[in-house]
Amino acid sequence: MSTAAFFQFMALIAVLAVTVFPLGRYIAKVYGSEPDGSAPGDRFFGPVERGVYRLMRVDPESEQTWKSYALSLIAFSLVSAVVLYGIMRLQAYLPFNPTHVGAVNPHLSFDTSVSFVTNTNWQSYGGENTMSHLTQIGGLLVQHFASAAVGLAVVVALIRGIARSRTTGLGNFWVDLVRGTLRILVPIAVVFAVILGSQGVIANFHGFRSVTTVEGATQLIPGGPVAGFLAIKQLGSNGGGFFNVNSAHPFENPTQFTNFVELYLTVVLAFALAVAFGVLVRDKRQGRMVLGIMAAFWIAGCLLANFAESSGNPRLTAVGADQSITADSGGGNMEGKEVRNGVSSSAIWGASVTLTSNGSVDSMHDSWTPLGSMIPFFGTLTGEVTPGGVGVGLMGMLVNILFAVFIAGLMIGRTPEYLGKKLQSQETKLIVLYLLAVPAVLLTFTAASMFVGSVLHTTIWNSGTHGFSEVLYAFSSAANNNGSAFAGITANTQWMNTTLGLAMLVGRFLLIIPVLAIAGSLVRKPTVPTTSGTLATHTPVFAGLVAAVIVIIAGLTYFPALALGPLFEHLSL
Repeated sequence: MSTAAFFQFMALIAVLAVTVFPLGRYIAKVYGSEPDGSAPGDRFFGPVERGVYRLMRVDPESEQTWKSYALSLIAFSLVSAVVLYGIMRLQAYLPFNPTHVGAVNPHLSFDTSVSFVTNTNWQSYGGENTMSHLTQIGGLLVQHFASAAVGLAVVVALIRGIARSRTTGLGNFWVDLVRGTLRILVPIAVVFAVILGSQGVIANFHGFRSVTTVEGATQLIPGGPVAGFLAIKQLGSNGGGFFNVNSAHPFENPTQFTNFVELYLTVVLAFALAVAFGVLVRDKRQGRMVLGIMAAFWIAGCLLANFAESSGNPRLTAVGADQSITADSGGGNMEGKEVRNGVSSSAIWGASVTLTSNGSVDSMHDSWTPLGSMIPFFGTLTGEVTPGGVGVGLMGMLVNILFAVFIAGLMIGRTPEYLGKKLQSQETKLIVLYLLAVPAVLLTFTAASMFVGSVLHTTIWNSGTHGFSEVLYAFSSAANNNGSAFAGITANTQWMNTTLGLAMLVGRFLLIIPVLAIAGSLVRKPTVPTTSGTLATHTPVFAGLVAAVIVIIAGLTYFPALALGPLFEHLSL
């Protein structure tokens, strides 16, 4: 790792250590409220929220069962997808279209609307050439906020299911949606939009401007309200870039300081939610245990990605190329990376955005070494719980914790319990459904795609194992709602747009619905007292068990597919 990247990484860890705990406590107060029913910021946010509730005709005091909560969430997501689809189909006739782009075709509109509503933000298009400013702001930017707020709402409902007893209410979806948006996402995004704009991230409403270069050539320079778009893109685990090359574009990520800020935004909410969990269940040790697992995976992923990419390509070493990091050379595998970022900084970014559910890129993952690309694969294939996306990362982690408790119960011959709630057959079946839904659709569509002519002959630019890796990564990214891609595959075909869209829907809603059902089952149960035989779920030993469960489940599920792709490719170098 270069010296500059090392200090940047240490500074990032230090800033996170300082800010994650107060932010987590603030999030817990937003959703948990104080004993008097108040929440931080009531004087400012309260009147705005009450106005929104009146417009929506929502009683903020009413509680919903898990079924009502789920139906509200699905209805909101369905309406959001339809509206976004309509904006893209009609954008040629709508205002704020300075580049005069035409309507987006039906299959790409379907794929993109599903992508942004599910917080995947997979892009089978170049933003500056395909979307109008109205579509970017009134459609995609809105979903950057909304999809992240939905993720926050779901994990809060699950936490309430664990923390409450002998009731049926999990809160109110509409209240959680509004509170998460107005009190958490909007304030942070506004502050960091100003910071990014002050550092050179563009913020205007221009279209393409024609300029004459020093050499006398003509070049088109894109414009747009990028700073505001970018802040929530990173904060909300969205990742869908305003420009085609995402955060590798100098208008999105012009300096090392903006690179640092964007990395911080990528991971801060995921870690803060672990702290909020400990506060909400009234056992801060549980939050620290979850935070420790997430941090360990994240740090290890960043270091391993840096090691693999800094080591370079052994075939180049064999022919005499010097890939060592020196004062005059960045070294390592520089293919597909920005010189201004270098190998180490790009590796930290790539690991961070795939271990979360972000999906933004500042280098091309398709050009990483096979060993290095295993880190993005690991991030997506583990369900992105390390630390995972906003809300859904902690949601997945809690499901894995429940599964680890179940396994521990089998080993010691005792009914598994977690925070005083017994796990019985109903919860276990739902956990298994959660764990199997994504692998089923991911592997099925990957296998089917290898036999479809439109995939084999027109969209994969690399043959053999690397081409298979590109398809496998596309579906792993879509089904796990990440959104990053191996750039060697062009997914804007009818087959890929349709199947990727279906994979995104499964990866979002066939996970959220079982989780809400688990919450609905747990919230009705009484809390049993702790005894000497109760499994301690806040210890390092239990944290190790949870980490092992995450790795083993992913390994058993995906090792055969990985052996045909990146593992075989690495061994063939």
